[in-house]
Amino acid sequence: MNPRRKKRLLFASVLIGGVAAIASLLLYALNSNLDLFFTPTEVVHGRDDTGLMPEVGQRIRVGGMVVEGTVERDSNSLKIAFDIADNGPAITVLYDGMLPDLFREGQGIVAQGTLVEPTVLEASEVLAKHDENYMPPEVAEAMGQSHSALEYSETQSGY
Repeated sequence: MNPRRKKRLLFASVLIGGVAAIASLLLYALNSNLDLFFTPTEVVHGRDDTGLMPEVGQRIRVGGMVVEGTVERDSNSLKIAFDIADNGPAITVLYDGMLPDLFREGQGIVAQGTLVEPTVLEASEVLAKHDENYMPPEVAEAMGQSHSALEYSETQSGY
């Protein structure tokens, strides 16, 4: 092989290796910043369509309704614990910080944080809906069928 071809082959090899290294570092960085959305039922039982189940220690987002009567506040700090559920099992959310003004029981919320136990989320951020007609898109999609079935049964019963 002549020296010019060796030089081109070496250049092409280094270029391909560099692009592969950059792509792998980029994918690693994106994966570590990715927060998947789950409903409380999916946290407990896993996703039916993909079989994906969140692991303890994983950062996730969970959306659902705050269960009535489960809000427990610490009188000496900003710590709060409450349960959220969709149409299945509930999970407990632990949060230390200021809650949104619109947070209340029966309210639709999205909590972002780390799963510390299979049914306990330590939240770093809690978001609440802004008016009566709004629901976060992920929660609306996840609860869509059960919510419309509930509205249908309420209209049939006359409420």
